[in-house]
Amino acid sequence: MEPRTQPQNNSRSYLLAALIILAALNVLLLYFYYQERQDNKTKDATIAAKTEEVLIAKTKLDSISAQLDAKIAEIQQLGGSVDSLMKVKAQLEIDKRELKNVGAFDNRKYNQKIRNYQAILVQKDQEIARLKEENGILSEKNESLSQENSGLKAEKQSLSDSVVSVTIKNQELAEKVTIAAALHAEAVTVNAVNSKGKESDGGTYKAKKLDKIHVSVLLSPNGLAKKDEKLLYIRVIDPNGAVISDLATGSGEFTYNNQGMIYTAMQKFTFDNSRQRLDFFYGRSGQPFREGKHIIEVYCEGFRIGEGEFTVK
Repeated sequence: MEPRTQPQNNSRSYLLAALIILAALNVLLLYFYYQERQDNKTKDATIAAKTEEVLIAKTKLDSISAQLDAKIAEIQQLGGSVDSLMKVKAQLEIDKRELKNVGAFDNRKYNQKIRNYQAILVQKDQEIARLKEENGILSEKNESLSQENSGLKAEKQSLSDSVVSVTIKNQELAEKVTIAAALHAEAVTVNAVNSKGKESDGGTYKAKKLDKIHVSVLLSPNGLAKKDEKLLYIRVIDPNGAVISDLATGSGEFTYNNQGMIYTAMQKFTFDNSRQRLDFFYGRSGQPFREGKHIIEVYCEGFRIGEGEFTVK
């Protein structure tokens, strides 16, 4: 009797079909994993951009608030009414409080509000000029200037030139002393911290093992620097050039070269000229660090005092 081969052929067919189905499922799972990863990267970029927009809007509103206070005081001194400005000031404070809700922030809406506030400031400048004319401030000044004789003008100019010369020299000396007294970061190192709190060094870290970063700043001794309380800022810049920041974890804004800049983290300390080491532990609240090279910038007392880096792969 000949052997029966039909059942064996059927078993092989079933096995082959099962393997094909498993392979297709694996491909599908890989596709979904890649798609989710891309979506997370897009969300991270959106959150970072929106946070920076909120901080910029806050800076502009704070500046407008200071200008409003100055104009209110000047108009009151000149005897004008400040009722409308007080209402504007109250609305401005409401707008500033609403910035705390980052999720509901509308950049175009706030840009329009800022333009409206700036237009009000311009109008109040015109009102202040009118009040000065009415009080005779400008006319008295012009009359006083017209009565000066040429000898008094020359004497005044000579004295003014001397004062300017001395002031410039004092400013140059003060700037040299300030630069010499600036702190310097002797070393800026970055270690990786995993979810269990274990640290690793080397500068290049795997994304899946990177829960937080430990930034260590070693300060050089400087006998000219004041032994007082200071603020140290760090900026973590991702591979796309964006500053990593989160208001919920203490990020904010500071001034550098007369411009507002976003910082990642800040630490208050008392300088004692002892080669101090300041440590920052920073995590992204469940968001992974992007793959690529990250730059660490360190600032203190208006100076950029050091830099470090690490790479995520």
